[in-house]
Amino acid sequence: MLADSDTRWKWGALTARRIAPGGTVDGLLLRGRATPTPRQLAEVGVDVDSLRETSGAAFVREAADRDAYDVVVLACVGGAVQAMLHGMAHAAGVAKPRSEGADGAGTDSASDAHPGPDGGGGGVRRPVTVTGYVGVVYEKLADGLLLRHGADVVLANSRYDAERFRTVYEGVGADASAVTEGALPFLGGSRYEGPGEQRPFTVVFAAQPSVPAGRDDRAYLLRRAAEHARAHPGREVLIKLRSRPGEHTTHIEEQPYQRLADRLSGGLPPNCRLVYGHMGEVLDRTDLLVTVSSTAALESLHRAIPTAVLTDLGVREVLGNHHFLGSGCLASWDELDAGHLPTADPEWTARQGVLPGGHYERAFDRARERVARLAARDRLPAVAPYYTPRTAPGYLPGVLARYGFDADGALLPGAAKAASAGATSGVRAAVRGAVRDAARGAYRHGVQRVAPVIRRMGEL
Repeated sequence: MLADSDTRWKWGALTARRIAPGGTVDGLLLRGRATPTPRQLAEVGVDVDSLRETSGAAFVREAADRDAYDVVVLACVGGAVQAMLHGMAHAAGVAKPRSEGADGAGTDSASDAHPGPDGGGGGVRRPVTVTGYVGVVYEKLADGLLLRHGADVVLANSRYDAERFRTVYEGVGADASAVTEGALPFLGGSRYEGPGEQRPFTVVFAAQPSVPAGRDDRAYLLRRAAEHARAHPGREVLIKLRSRPGEHTTHIEEQPYQRLADRLSGGLPPNCRLVYGHMGEVLDRTDLLVTVSSTAALESLHRAIPTAVLTDLGVREVLGNHHFLGSGCLASWDELDAGHLPTADPEWTARQGVLPGGHYERAFDRARERVARLAARDRLPAVAPYYTPRTAPGYLPGVLARYGFDADGALLPGAAKAASAGATSGVRAAVRGAVRDAARGAYRHGVQRVAPVIRRMGEL
């Protein structure tokens, strides 16, 4: 399983356990700006059989052949998935070099390298490839999906998503057979039975790294949570954060709530505090989950916990809360202050793959059957992404180059040299790791401290 952030690590590792129960799961972290820290991995609370960092170049050299892995779960951003698919195809010997035709014109190797789903060329020995989304898909639907096309299994977290995914693929004339309905792999926990008598009524605000993005909007949400705590001294209000300052998640967090809390007028009241930890454990003591559009809302709804999706900043695509139209969960802080507890619409939750009291475990049957059927074959069709140098000549090369590959999936010279270097000595590895950590720290400082200041200066 290859992952490039803490949330996708959680999705990827649990997906691997769901689709191949009893199998050995090797966890690989794709080196980059969002590579999770040991603390973040521990907070996710998912065990794997082995864990190490890797580069895209090293990964494709190892994972392209069936002798290394039977199944590869690509739990990465869309561009990384596309790069790994093209890289694996080339490393497996599927891609053919650009050649000269009889008339002297070059032929496009991509059309030969990636035959259709029927497996032209007799197929190759390669692992089954699986990918998908870590949560709610509310933006860049076509872009993200087409970057994931070419995997053997594209998991949809609900019936609603499966229908949308097939529509996108069929709309561009791409094969949609890989789309497989499933569910979010981390849903679970005991069903909510009402406020407990041994603890105060607990309201949890599930914060998000980039929604909303602006300082004023984030400060507003934090202030309203604090005011809710002051208005209800018998309640406990928890601000659930995903990362500590300096750590990165799937999205860049330019305005951490920790720093906003330090500047909050009057500070946080005694019954309102910042918390970290595994979301499942936090939900064990939650009586009302409040968020803008976090996937935590689906985890909460799965347990039948009252869940509020905030409308204070509007119902807008940029916020993602438009995804919850018809859910019965849209509400404002004013309504919550007055005692409102939203009730979710059961038909809406069912279409979203949220099954409180339902047969959740059966949600992965189709994925397990498809993966098992493909893994039982000695050879599989060549990887066939929709994007090739012929279909997207102005887009694909840039996507692949970011991960060290050229337009045909071959390693660029610098990436090839790094991959060929192999294992380094303990001292060299330590030095390289220290330099890499320092670079990440500088990048994060620039994103979280310097960039906002420059933007504010530009607005003067």
